[in-house]
Amino acid sequence: MKSAMLPLALVATLCNVSAAQDADKAEVERGSKTAKGGFQNEDEIRDKFNDWKSDPDAQAWLAAMNYRSSDIQALSAAKPTGSVKADVEVTIKTTSGEQVERISIKLVSSSTGFNQIDKRWLATYAKMWKMPADVVEALQLFVGETPPRPGSRDERRMYLNELPEETQKAVLDFFSKNKNEIVSDLLGGDGEHAAGWFMVTFKATEKPKWLIRCTKDAVKFFGEGDVVMTKAGNIKLGRIGVQRKGGDNGRDTAKMLQFKINPVQLFDAKQPMFLRDGR
Repeated sequence: MKSAMLPLALVATLCNVSAAQDADKAEVERGSKTAKGGFQNEDEIRDKFNDWKSDPDAQAWLAAMNYRSSDIQALSAAKPTGSVKADVEVTIKTTSGEQVERISIKLVSSSTGFNQIDKRWLATYAKMWKMPADVVEALQLFVGETPPRPGSRDERRMYLNELPEETQKAVLDFFSKNKNEIVSDLLGGDGEHAAGWFMVTFKATEKPKWLIRCTKDAVKFFGEGDVVMTKAGNIKLGRIGVQRKGGDNGRDTAKMLQFKINPVQLFDAKQPMFLRDGR
């Protein structure tokens, strides 16, 4: 009995689909591991703040935030609930009153690793930043909410450099014109629960390193540079990458717009900042 033979083109297609599914699964697993590590890191930092009287790291962070230990009468740290930028909120009571310090925290396990700072549905960003209709339409193609046009190199979406030149210009002009507001929203958020501090935890070495900086300085650093289109057809917003989220085993959430940075770059920033090697 002869076995059925599949056409070579079909075999190649099936192999490509399988490889893409494996890549998506691996990305989901990496994302889950990263998220779990981030939550544990936030718990650790919260606990260190609560143990500030005997924790030298927490004492140094408070000093960097312009608090003298002798002035602190009471302190409590907690992880806020809801969709806010702050990962830890520290309530500090001093001789001059009570203040809540909100901190956005990024965990880094590799010197070359990138860290997501924000991802949302395009419609949310469009409303936040009042995107013009032509920019929204272009980004819908970019993330795959709108099916790609014939000739796209990706059957799920289109890259920016595959769109007409006037469309590319409209997208880049929008991000350039609104860069300061956008970067500020991405790193610190806005409103009552905006994060006033930006912390990076580097745990790729035996001794962890901690860096804390006011969010305004982080915004200035990561927003430094032009808004450009990369060779791959994505967007670079200063030091911030803008891309389609992807992954998620092909679920609709893969079509979200994602912003990423390499937090380690902040350790090499020229302007002075607080930095402490772990002990």
